[in-house]
Amino acid sequence: MTPVPVLTTERLILRGWHDDDRAPFAAMNADPAVMEHFPATLTRAESDALIDRITAGFARHGFGLWAVETARTGTFIGLTGLSVPAFDAHFLPGVEIGWRLATTAQGHGYATEAARRALAFGFQDAGLNEIVSFTSTTNHRSQAVMRRIGMTHDPADDFDHPAVPDGHPVKRHVLYRIDAATWAATAHQPAR
Repeated sequence: MTPVPVLTTERLILRGWHDDDRAPFAAMNADPAVMEHFPATLTRAESDALIDRITAGFARHGFGLWAVETARTGTFIGLTGLSVPAFDAHFLPGVEIGWRLATTAQGHGYATEAARRALAFGFQDAGLNEIVSFTSTTNHRSQAVMRRIGMTHDPADDFDHPAVPDGHPVKRHVLYRIDAATWAATAHQPAR
């Protein structure tokens, strides 16, 4: 099995998944507040299957959605990282950056901190040319993270997510982008 790179920030550790992450991750995925901007919450079986797909993605691509824990306590707080979307859209194929944190971990800047580290890995270590991120039009907190990590939004890129049922409130999505040159020019600027 390919080892998962461990990434660190001032307050966080982004690492491979452990079996004892499954229960807290399932609790997150069953929490309506965490899943507010997704079509539905996940069952335990769906949550476990997601971890299995994430783990397989690391083996396939050399990157993925890392489990995130706090460096001080070792508490699992969610995921952040890079993935290859498996649906058809005008901006694909490509690599997406995303995050999902437990409600207790939200509002502390962890998503931005972890996402900055994942972007660095994507551009420096994985050699990616562009990374995108997308979320429902209603998810203003994630859009704020996208802007904080240097991504830009062109309304012409917005799309209806094909995996979300027609008529669902989170069907319409915004798309943000950042390329390697823009990241390199702005990566060491102070946080906005």
